[in-house]
Amino acid sequence: MKFGTVPVDDALGGIVAHSVRAGATFIRKGTRLGEDEIARLKSAGVHEIVAARLEPGDVHEDEAAHRLAAAIAGPLVAAERPFTGRSNLHAEKAGVLVVDRAAIDALNRVDPSLTVATLPEFAAVEARQMVATVKVIPFAVPAAALAKAEKLARAKPPVRVAAFEPKSVGVVSTMLPSLKPSVMEKTRALLEKRLAPAGARVSEERRVQHDTAAVAEALKALKEAGNDLLIVFGASAVVDARDVIPAAIVAAGGAVRQLGMPVDPGNLLVLGDLDGTPVIGAPGCARSPKENGFDWVLRRYLANLDVTWEDITGMGVGGLLMEIDSRPQPRATPSAGEKRIAAVILAAGESRRMGGPNKLLARVREKPLVRIAAEAALRSRAKPVVVVTGHDAEAIRRTLDKLAVRFVHNPAYAEGLSTSLRAGISSLGPEVDGAVVLLADMPRVTAATIDRLIEAFQPEEGAAIVVPTVNGRRGNPVLWGRKYFADLASIRGDTGGRDLIAANRIAVREIEIGEAAAVDLDTPEALRAEGGVFAEG
Repeated sequence: MKFGTVPVDDALGGIVAHSVRAGATFIRKGTRLGEDEIARLKSAGVHEIVAARLEPGDVHEDEAAHRLAAAIAGPLVAAERPFTGRSNLHAEKAGVLVVDRAAIDALNRVDPSLTVATLPEFAAVEARQMVATVKVIPFAVPAAALAKAEKLARAKPPVRVAAFEPKSVGVVSTMLPSLKPSVMEKTRALLEKRLAPAGARVSEERRVQHDTAAVAEALKALKEAGNDLLIVFGASAVVDARDVIPAAIVAAGGAVRQLGMPVDPGNLLVLGDLDGTPVIGAPGCARSPKENGFDWVLRRYLANLDVTWEDITGMGVGGLLMEIDSRPQPRATPSAGEKRIAAVILAAGESRRMGGPNKLLARVREKPLVRIAAEAALRSRAKPVVVVTGHDAEAIRRTLDKLAVRFVHNPAYAEGLSTSLRAGISSLGPEVDGAVVLLADMPRVTAATIDRLIEAFQPEEGAAIVVPTVNGRRGNPVLWGRKYFADLASIRGDTGGRDLIAANRIAVREIEIGEAAAVDLDTPEALRAEGGVFAEG
């Protein structure tokens, strides 16, 4: 592939390497230059342009991405139509993602132009969820490199989904005077919630004394009833192979395959087998809704994947998970009132759907839209309030004169909303625990709306992303925990965090706030319906 600066007169058929803006002319990166584009550039006074030209033996980025994605996709994984050198892969059914790590590593070492990224191994995924992506770095790939990568992938496609199966689960819960019945009820409800995505169900629960013989009899009865999986919730933790739960598995005629696992929380899990039926001795953390080692094992069984000694002992890297409140000495986390949540207002767009005027300067209830958003954020608990500017930056600054906001300019605003999101998130300091990302054209979002999001943000309980809804439909603004800042900064194009929310559904808490979550003023009709007008002059 040839790459470099060429005269516009000689650029026909070339691919634009960097977006070009000259007066009213805008040509996006990746555009193949035709006669119309050449004429527009020349009329705008552009004489040279940085472009790429494919040579014999090169494969265009879109074709290369799609071909490699198709080769990588194993059972129940589909490659979608490519765009800008990227082809995403999605799960066709809910289940567990199975990835051949060595094969993915080998593919990423074929040629620097080819990259493959996946969700973590054995992640639980929903139907249509993105599980992997192929991204081509330059505008073309040498055919030989692509062929080598395709051959590696086709030998054994390294990305597949093991579909969940609607299994029947038998539960044994042991009782001691120190264990409240309400705790047992909560544990049962949490288990049902964990089973629901797989279509599995608890067929029967037997509550017995915390005694080896009682647990053994309950396990045998549940096995004879035809359950596919048996789970024991002990009233007391397992500390030895001769303790109640492992001893009961043996007494019932089964075998203990593993005691303990290198995942925290989840260390005290027991794995057994009762004549071909898996038995899980749940660790105490299984009573918490937060992800722990129990989830890692349970989801594999629900997808009909065996869990071996090698599997368990290989979970140590990445096995240090978030702490849970029920442990005796939880790591310190700030209380709800101490969490530091910033507000990031995206005010850099060009208002293209408005047909010309900058909608953020339009007045609703006698105030400019962008000032309504800024004042709502300033009245809320969010601190600091950051406004990302781009198009009409000076006019936006003047409109927010004397407000205690911090400005961040995004010079790449024309490349899409993601660039403004990246600029705003990247400007936040390490003291910030999360950020509410606000669109500046949503006048019904108030300080109370923002505060409700902040109140619902409880990452220590698994709610690290808070999404407002209207009649069950998701809207804006969204509160993101710090752990997702790097992911937000990696988004490209004119998109927000929709795919990121889908990929982290277990961390999402939805709160119903009504129409405020859905009313954004993108068109003149929407502006008029809200009683808005453009300022004169």
